[in-house]
Amino acid sequence: MIERADINSVLMQMRAMKADAQQGVQAVKIPTQLDSVKGIDNEGFGSLLKNAVDKVNSTQMESSRMATAYEQGDPRIELSQVMIQMQKASVSFQAMTQVRNRLVTAYEDVMKMPI
Repeated sequence: MIERADINSVLMQMRAMKADAQQGVQAVKIPTQLDSVKGIDNEGFGSLLKNAVDKVNSTQMESSRMATAYEQGDPRIELSQVMIQMQKASVSFQAMTQVRNRLVTAYEDVMKMPI
């Protein structure tokens, strides 16, 4: 049961990263277990997973857009902003990969169970 809360926590953090990327850097809200439980009640697992992947994708696309703008000499984009956005994209992708690995392991464990 603890592992499930960890996955939900990672998903909530990925949502917070997307919100930060879309609205600029703001205060980071640390998700609680109660927030995770509310998200499961309102949405199906498939939609939660799809939303998480979409958020990681948007973070990576924003990172790419900022890097391109910086390389083209956009004076509004600073190197520090580009590096921070690239790190956000990297961390969110690594988190998504870890969630995927845990889901695959859980699926394999369930499939090995006797009927």
